[in-house]
Amino acid sequence: MAVPQATKPLDTLTAWPVSPASAARLLAFDTATETLALAAHGPLGAFTLLTEGGARASASLLPLARQLLAHAGLRLQDVQAVAFGNGPGAFTGLRTACAVAQGLGLGLGVPLLPINSLLVVAEDARLQWGATGAQGLEPDGDADMAVSMDARMDETYAARFAWRGQRWRTVQGGALYTLPALNQAWASLPLQHLAGSALSAFGDRLALPQAGSRWPREHNRAGALLGLALSALADGQGVDAAQAMPVYLRDKVAQTTAERQAVKAAAADALASEP
Repeated sequence: MAVPQATKPLDTLTAWPVSPASAARLLAFDTATETLALAAHGPLGAFTLLTEGGARASASLLPLARQLLAHAGLRLQDVQAVAFGNGPGAFTGLRTACAVAQGLGLGLGVPLLPINSLLVVAEDARLQWGATGAQGLEPDGDADMAVSMDARMDETYAARFAWRGQRWRTVQGGALYTLPALNQAWASLPLQHLAGSALSAFGDRLALPQAGSRWPREHNRAGALLGLALSALADGQGVDAAQAMPVYLRDKVAQTTAERQAVKAAAADALASEP
């Protein structure tokens, strides 16, 4: 499903037109960045929400998800799949998204759809390009997208993807780079399109080859997430809750058992409180 783009401030609910023939009942969320991105798709349409994430995401994710689902004509018990951004990204955000998704997956008995958070950036850039009417990233055309996101501490999460046949293919999986290491790794590559927060965060220190277009800022992360989640659902990419894990990339102790149980318990409580 191609999700149209519109410039919207944070905390603004956006409704997208949906074909009546589309019966997908889906909840999707991503907390890998400082922005909490939420999307729901149901009988009343498709709705997305961008709001403040970070430390607040663990407390606001489930209440906001229920509100968004209500707009789409759904309760939590009605969804047929739950999609979540599995990273790479902020540790706390990834742990929150994965734990909530696992709690919902186990409680509802539905598959989970792990969505690469760097691919969300690539899809957002593709949709921005398409909205300009320019050539090169048309829905039926081919394109290559390199993504570099600010990982703090003078490091970047980076990956490359190819848009082929209305689907994305991973060319180079996500990895953590120092700035000199990424500059060297991509120095001789013919980068067609380049996207991600590292472009503005590091400026000239990220000395990458010239690209056909650069997209340093995201337009609607939630809209891009929704499109990827619907494609994943249509392709049957769902996994069992026990198999859904975050992608950290940077060395750090994984979420503690207490943290996981606390977030999963919150998801269970949300299910129990549904009428």
